[in-house]
Amino acid sequence: MTVPAKLFQQWLGAVAGNTSQAAVCRAAGIKRSTLAQQLVRGRVSVATVAAVSRSLDLPVVGTLTVFPKFSDLSSGMKPPTNAELISQISYADLLQEILNRNVAVETAAAAETIRLSPVPHRFSVRDWLDAIDASDLRQQVARRVAIAPQNLSAQISANRLTAELAVESARIAGVGLANGLVSTGFLSPEEAGWEPDSRSAALKSTSNSALVLLAAQRLDALGKVLRRNEDDTAAAQSIWENLG
Repeated sequence: MTVPAKLFQQWLGAVAGNTSQAAVCRAAGIKRSTLAQQLVRGRVSVATVAAVSRSLDLPVVGTLTVFPKFSDLSSGMKPPTNAELISQISYADLLQEILNRNVAVETAAAAETIRLSPVPHRFSVRDWLDAIDASDLRQQVARRVAIAPQNLSAQISANRLTAELAVESARIAGVGLANGLVSTGFLSPEEAGWEPDSRSAALKSTSNSALVLLAAQRLDALGKVLRRNEDDTAAAQSIWENLG
């Protein structure tokens, strides 16, 4: 996902003044040649925009709003739903919570509070889309941005989603426009306006039955992924053996 280089340079001139490109790149932790190539091509990646914005201590969401494709990002921010928050908790943490609650019941003690793994987790993109999908979200997104469904599926399987696709998914689903950018790791929860410990609070408020059902769904999906990987590995091994 990119933004027009001309707009980027106008924004950079307004916020960085006479600071040289070399100094901007050093502060942002990006190669000067990388920025130069993007400017020559006329398109600057949103990752570069975010890195420069952070280096200048500017809010990334506010910065992206400068560019047409993200003009409604700030106004479209909403607190994540409980389902979105839970989607950003790994299946391992869900299982640990179930075990802790079970131990608490057996020992008549308070359930131990777990320290949640950072966002994003291994399946955070898929789990976020599942959390906001009321019917045929993936199909609607593919049609809206004119992307082949198989290409969208490939991104999801790789736990990736471009900023454009994440924001468009949120628009269609009617949730906070920055929330999907958390699931991709593009924004931190804090940058997207999430309250501190909101994931922990959502997990604590989830009933035992709902938690077990969700964990079962996550494990079922994980099992399918592992089976595909095992089948692919076995097929590759068979090819090598036949070649040998």
